[in-house]
Order: sequence, then structure tokens, then C-alpha cells
Amino acid sequence: MSQPSQSDLTDQIAAVSIQLGVAVGPEAFPGLAAYAASLWAWNTKLNLTRHTDVEKFVSRDVADAVAIALYLDGSRSSENSFGGEHILDVGTGGGVPGVLLAILRPQLRVELADSVAKRARAVRDIVEEIGLSIPVHEGPAQRFVAESLANGDRFDTLVVRAVAPLLKLLQWFEPLCDAYGRMLIVKGPRWETEKGEARHHGFVKKVTVRRVASWPIRGSDNESVLLEVRKRPLSG
Repeated sequence: MSQPSQSDLTDQIAAVSIQLGVAVGPEAFPGLAAYAASLWAWNTKLNLTRHTDVEKFVSRDVADAVAIALYLDGSRSSENSFGGEHILDVGTGGGVPGVLLAILRPQLRVELADSVAKRARAVRDIVEEIGLSIPVHEGPAQRFVAESLANGDRFDTLVVRAVAPLLKLLQWFEPLCDAYGRMLIVKGPRWETEKGEARHHGFVKKVTVRRVASWPIRGSDNESVLLEVRKRPLSG
């Protein structure tokens, strides 16, 4: 089956966003359509996403990015002059949510990282194809977080979606909690169990983990939640 034209895809994404109540500004729809078309074309060569129709793309990918973006808009980094927070998308996969955040909030300074080289190279081609200037790093995100701090260019926020259990994420990033401002992590209904596992293994001593938002997962009785991880303030 042939892909819809760019104009038709833009109209379809706009219609589904309105139908589902996903709050997207009209100026973002052409960029979302360009990204979806490029992502789906790449997906025929490399498995980058399971969300290969407009309804799933909007209800899962765009909805998650919109939820995260609400917690990014109000902050301006004192360490860069770009006008918005310095963001690293950890384990970007096919570019979600990092590419979507760059489209939805152009003032953000977004970078992407993926430890799988072929995925990182594919996403680099995607962002170039749709005209975005987003650095895409090949390798573990922890390395780029540490390097960014060493270079005096600290990340304000690490965004994480569908990468690993919370325990694993904290094993990677709690030791680096001085090197970034916070983490925003999209999780599903097991988030409290995962938080308990992380606490049991001693990985919430340096950081706090709290739920800051939730939204329904369309087609199920479950919900997604947004967790914020921050370094604990020094006591005394």
C-alpha cells in the first residue's frame, strides 16, 4: 500500500490529534508528518517502531512527547543561550521522544543518544532528511552525560522512554547525578514496583523519584506516568 502524500498525512495527524485531545499546535503538524513519513520508510529496512499508523503514532508517541514537553517549556537553562533546556534523549530508538520534542518545542536544545550504532545512524539520516539540526550520538548515554559536564555544557534534563527498568536506569545514572539537572522518565503501571526494586537495591539514596504526571494509554485500562528523578538536596 502506498504512503499518503505529505499533505494528506499532515491532515490525518491533525485530525487524529484533535479527536484524541492531544494538544498540538497547528504549526507542528507538518513537521510531525515529515518525521512519521521518514520513520515509517526507514522502518521497512530496520525495526525502529511498532507504531506504524497514524492512530498509534499520535496516541502513543505524540501523546507521550506532549506530556513531557509540558514539563520542559517553563525552564530556561542558565548555562546556554539557546533559549530552552538542554535535553538528551536516552536510548532514542527511532527518535521518540527527542525528535518529537524538537518539533513541538523548537526552542529546546535537543540531542539524541543510542547505544545501537545502526539505530543511531538511521535516526541521524531521518533528522537530516526532515531538516532538523539535532546531534545524534552513537554509544551509551552515560558517556555523553559525563563528557558534557567535563566540557562545561551540562544537560538540564535527560528524557527516557521504553529503555530499561528503573533499577537499571538508576544503576547507570544515579552515580552521575551531579552531571545533569534531572531525569524525566515515561513509565507504565509497574512504576511503583520498579521504584520499590530500586529502593531495595539502594539506588534512591542520592536521588528522589516522584510521579509528576499521568495520562491514559488509549485502548487499555492502564496509564502512562511521568517520573522526575533529581539529586537529593544536601542535608544539614
